Amino acid sequence: MKRFYILIALFCFALSAQAQFGVGGGGPSVTGRISGTVIDSLTKKPLDYATVGLYRVGGKSPITGVLTDEKGNFKLDNVKAGSYKLAVSFIGYPTKFIEPVTTTASKPDNKLGQIFISPGAHALKEVAVVGQAALIENKIDKIVYNAEKDLTAAGGNATDVLQKVPLVNVDINGNVSIRGDQNVKVLINGKPSGATSASLADVLKTIPADQIKSIEVVTSPSAKYDAEGSGGIINIITKQKNVSGFSGSVSGGVGTRQNNGNVNVNYNKNRFSLGINAGGNLTWPQTSLTTFDQVINTPASGTDPAVELHNHNNTSSKIKRHGAIGSVTAGYEFNAFNSINSTFRLNDGGFNTNGGGDYNRTLNGSSLDYIGRTTSHNHFGGFDWNIDYTHKFKKEGHELVVSGQWSHSDITTDYTSLFTAVNPSQVGDNNGKNNEYTGQADYTLPVNKVLKIEAGAKTIQRRINSNYDIFNTDADGNNPVRDALNSNLYDYNQNVYAGYSVLTFTLPKSYSILVGGRIENTRIKGDPQNPFQEEGSSGFQTLQPFTASYTTYIPSLTLQKQFGSNTIKLSYSKRIQRPSLQFLNPFINRSNVQNQTVGNPNLQPEISQTVELNYNTFVKSSVLNFSVYYKHTSGLIEGIAQPITDTINGKPVIATRTTYSNIGINNSIGASFFGSINPVKPLTIRASINAFTYSPSPQGVFISNSSATGTYLQYSAFGSASYQFPHNFLAELFGFTNSSRRTIQGTNPSFGIYAFGVKKQFMDKKLAIGFNTVQPFARDKHFDQNINSPGFTQTSSTAFPFRSFGITFSYSFGKLSFSNPNQQKKGVNNDDQKQGDQAGGQGGPGGR
Repeated sequence: MKRFYILIALFCFALSAQAQFGVGGGGPSVTGRISGTVIDSLTKKPLDYATVGLYRVGGKSPITGVLTDEKGNFKLDNVKAGSYKLAVSFIGYPTKFIEPVTTTASKPDNKLGQIFISPGAHALKEVAVVGQAALIENKIDKIVYNAEKDLTAAGGNATDVLQKVPLVNVDINGNVSIRGDQNVKVLINGKPSGATSASLADVLKTIPADQIKSIEVVTSPSAKYDAEGSGGIINIITKQKNVSGFSGSVSGGVGTRQNNGNVNVNYNKNRFSLGINAGGNLTWPQTSLTTFDQVINTPASGTDPAVELHNHNNTSSKIKRHGAIGSVTAGYEFNAFNSINSTFRLNDGGFNTNGGGDYNRTLNGSSLDYIGRTTSHNHFGGFDWNIDYTHKFKKEGHELVVSGQWSHSDITTDYTSLFTAVNPSQVGDNNGKNNEYTGQADYTLPVNKVLKIEAGAKTIQRRINSNYDIFNTDADGNNPVRDALNSNLYDYNQNVYAGYSVLTFTLPKSYSILVGGRIENTRIKGDPQNPFQEEGSSGFQTLQPFTASYTTYIPSLTLQKQFGSNTIKLSYSKRIQRPSLQFLNPFINRSNVQNQTVGNPNLQPEISQTVELNYNTFVKSSVLNFSVYYKHTSGLIEGIAQPITDTINGKPVIATRTTYSNIGINNSIGASFFGSINPVKPLTIRASINAFTYSPSPQGVFISNSSATGTYLQYSAFGSASYQFPHNFLAELFGFTNSSRRTIQGTNPSFGIYAFGVKKQFMDKKLAIGFNTVQPFARDKHFDQNINSPGFTQTSSTAFPFRSFGITFSYSFGKLSFSNPNQQKKGVNNDDQKQGDQAGGQGGPGGR
């Protein structure tokens, strides 16, 4: 907390000193800004890369000029008071002149609003192509999926949208991966959220799809990104419209599986902007059925006899989810050179489960049937507050950004497991807190037309603690007695210090080079405590505080050549995966007695190196993208399950225990493709496929634990087709499939669904009503898992309901007069925490 107060004090000092920064050069005169948005008069679409030149009235040579951005916006800074002429030109369009354009000392800014330009008589065919809104865009450093243009995304949540993003996979539990790698960092509007670091899979299910504008995927991050996230970075951009005046939208959906709603309100006047967004999600109760088989065979050892055990369970589980997320963003431009922006985001969500079933244990030929009942209440909530201060210098693109963020989250997991025999009956209460304080500075200097320099420094201070109380009860949940062995306290600190520099060279003949380096020092400290356990008692764990420190150098290199509508890019990146709390916590998690887990405080980070060759081409209105890549990962982290004999509440229990370990290395080669084509004007067909190899090489003791070594092919594929009928009527069909995910001990479930949606737009497209259905011809999806190793085999099959039907709606209101407000491109961006335990919380071993 002390660090955070110091950070706030620095911001206050920076703001109080902003007058000393001036406007980049001093002088008595006041400079202002001329801004606007260039729009095609026929398609009503913005024109990017249009040229805007500023002339003196009567002058023949431009004073200055800019290009419009991807939304058609432009702004001309450092404009002295006077009368001017504006010239707007674009290929295939006659130049449009606007005069007089006047600024005064009392009113230095002139916002022209929308500027409509008409295509020439010989350019109408090209204009039709420009008017096509791309669902998928391939940019120099990322792939962008424009979710707001996706018909079937309406009415779902963020997980549903991510399932349709190229190169991204989402499994049945909501765990996200990029090209098969679950070591992914997920950001919201370019910034981390304390909620996602605690329970990513659960939080994604609480974000309404209607709140998402686009999703960016960065597969080869440069050195300016945090080193963490070997799979890559996913950035979810929410709908925060930049408009003058007052506007907003309301959207939502009601269905047989889930219901959601979202409200977006925006106000922008002069240099002040305010955006408010709130959304919620509620699912109906869903019941899944699971069949579980576990066979353990251990030979006699010393005085311990041989064991032959077979556990067979038939259980059902009813789950109900809810969630809400809201944000307030405010920004103010003091002048053309100094601005401040702040966002406060609040989230709250959770899910409740109620289940049970029939259990059978056959031990050395003796069979016993018994009954189990389980309930759990899971809640997570918190906030993220960030402040960004930007100072721009006279030179275009020359700027300094100082940012700070405080993320706070609370995670609560309460559960009850009651059994009539064999397994101990327990009540658990897990409370966890996560505070994260970040300070960051980024500096950008375009030296000339050839060279741009970027440099920065950053620190992240994480403070995590959990309080885990376990009580043994009778079969009815009464007479609780503290379980001294499993109750524990755990404090975990992680400090990261980083610095980077990146050089971008724009060379002749459309060549460009991006080269950079980043150095990060990580210091961690863990303090496990068990104040309830007496030394020498049965099952006593000897736990000591532990510390670790390591420094990593992260180079990056990208070479790009553009020729016409084609781009070829070769990139190299190095990434690390720091093991997070759940992987390091040394307490044994016995909440599922038959499948126990334990962390490993001696874990080292994964280190991956990737080389990728990418080719992108535009053919008329179609886009095609191909990639091939090679990835080498050392220190590969996987959970290794082994048979054990445990004692719980005085009872012997034979089970498996999974320990997270650095098991060896993995070499993977892969190829990916995605494309979007228009065989006829109203029809758009999109497809993507990614295939890669899993070829692990376990080392040391893990060779004997492995049962799935070799080279295995894994894949994911997606396809969709949308058709624009007359009278603003749209229809879309999509489907995807992911293969099983491999480990050295077996496979995790494959996953795939299909869906169909239709939508009708009214009132000049301000109102839309639609119908969506998912998996209409099959109620359940079946998910199978298979794990085996010397001494045991374990299989499970779960039938989960996915069929749904729903009605969606959206309505936009207000005057949509576009302006060009200050848009923060930088700020806090913590893409550095391992998300391999995405389905679990940071609150300790009970947060699942």
